[in-house]
Amino acid sequence: MAKSINYNTAVTGKKGFTLTLRNNLIGYSFILPNFIGFLIFGLIPIGFSMFLSFAKWDGFTAVRFNGINNFIALIRDSNFLMSLVRTFVYAVSCVVLTTFASLGLAALLNRQFTARGFFRSAIFFPHVASIVSVAVVWRLLYMPDMGPVNAFLRFIGIANPPGWLSTVRYALPAVIIVAVWKSMGYYMIVYLAAMQNIPRELKEAASIDGASGIQYFWRIAAPLLSPATFFVVLMLTIGSFKSFDIIFALTEGGPGTATTLISNYIYDKAFISFNYGHTSAAAMTLFIIVAGLTFFQFRLEKKLSLE
Repeated sequence: MAKSINYNTAVTGKKGFTLTLRNNLIGYSFILPNFIGFLIFGLIPIGFSMFLSFAKWDGFTAVRFNGINNFIALIRDSNFLMSLVRTFVYAVSCVVLTTFASLGLAALLNRQFTARGFFRSAIFFPHVASIVSVAVVWRLLYMPDMGPVNAFLRFIGIANPPGWLSTVRYALPAVIIVAVWKSMGYYMIVYLAAMQNIPRELKEAASIDGASGIQYFWRIAAPLLSPATFFVVLMLTIGSFKSFDIIFALTEGGPGTATTLISNYIYDKAFISFNYGHTSAAAMTLFIIVAGLTFFQFRLEKKLSLE
């Protein structure tokens, strides 16, 4: 019998490379620029930040090993602990409100009616709008004396409307409202895509069996939307915990520290106090929290999908 010939090892390219090896090298060459960029701008800074979390450095003097003192200082820092609490409040509020708002909007805009495309585009537009322009508009809307929001509240009978961004009590809720308004359009599109993949026959069968629209939505549509809901909740959780730009543009963490989250706390310690060791410890703490929540969500999704 004639021996079988392995074409990949028999056929060689230039300089003795086999065809398989040459194809692999070509493939690696395509991903090499991205890998180099990730190595320089991602992996190395992350590793250096992990090292600095156990060191003391102000950016000018020599780096000195500090052990776990940076983490001990974090635990003793009341400002860090309060920013951690505010971050959880902000994240939970944004995740819950944005999920329900985007799901409700998707359910409404999944129907056939005039100008449906216009409303979809209008609701999605804040997601792509510049954060600076969004902050300027909302600061004007929230103005205590001449802002349209308080003017409307006075019109409906509220004599002393809140000061919103200028008051400690209402600053964080005001920022949460803006964050939900800006992001709900994107996740509405995610839910719309998922809803359009639900077979029409299921809705027709439910209507024949006498199910109302609400019953169909909660008992049939909602379980089928669970993969989209998992994606929305996961992305919102990660985004909320590292949210910085919208708060910095609206309040810069104020008034006082009313809207200072962990990301703002990290910024202040890094670029105002120049305490990079303390900053890196706070950043590693944030990373551990987000990684833990992400792992928990994946485990929960896997468990629910098996039931």
